[in-house]
Amino acid sequence: MADDRIEIETGSRPDAAVVWLHGLGADGHDFEPIVPELHLPSQAQIRFIFPHAPVRPVTINGGMEMRAWYDIDPRAPLAGDDDIRRSAQAIRAIVEEQVARGIATKRIVLAGFSQGGVIALHLGLRYERKLAGIMALSTYLHDAERLVDELTLDNADTPIFMAHGLGDPMIPVTRAITSREALKRLSYRVEWHEYAMGHGVCLEEIRDIARWLADVLR
Repeated sequence: MADDRIEIETGSRPDAAVVWLHGLGADGHDFEPIVPELHLPSQAQIRFIFPHAPVRPVTINGGMEMRAWYDIDPRAPLAGDDDIRRSAQAIRAIVEEQVARGIATKRIVLAGFSQGGVIALHLGLRYERKLAGIMALSTYLHDAERLVDELTLDNADTPIFMAHGLGDPMIPVTRAITSREALKRLSYRVEWHEYAMGHGVCLEEIRDIARWLADVLR
């Protein structure tokens, strides 16, 4: 196992992969406990990969160093653009590694929570080969205007799962809805869910994720 990630396999011969990115200040262990809670079919052969974001100063938290996929500066919403692109490249390398290990890209899901969801959307919408799906939890679309010039057609019909808490104090649900509408205007297939929760994950959401994963990886 590489030092930059956690890996869990639900079978001895994985033929699918889920690359799942954590949020600000967490690490790859954050979503590790969800795997058994998904109650996936016994025949599922899935490799779950939970990468650790690099440690960096985060402006919104007074410059404190923590694991973050990009810096957040509330005075400059696009300030983290370079970080986002570098993080997306790092995750791209993990996807390519899965391909080298025998898993086709059409059997790979990019997933992320909060900051991790920003990276999953950024890479997935620009990736040059067909993916199984993109899961964006409690997150938003970064720089939607530039996406129009950078998206690829390879994932134009790739299923996108978006979920958000109605009481999210970190990323207001209206920001997620705006992102959803931007994607729908570009004709992406977005499955939307909202829950009576804050900035987190609830049991109902886990059940919806399990159903969606089983569908896109069947």
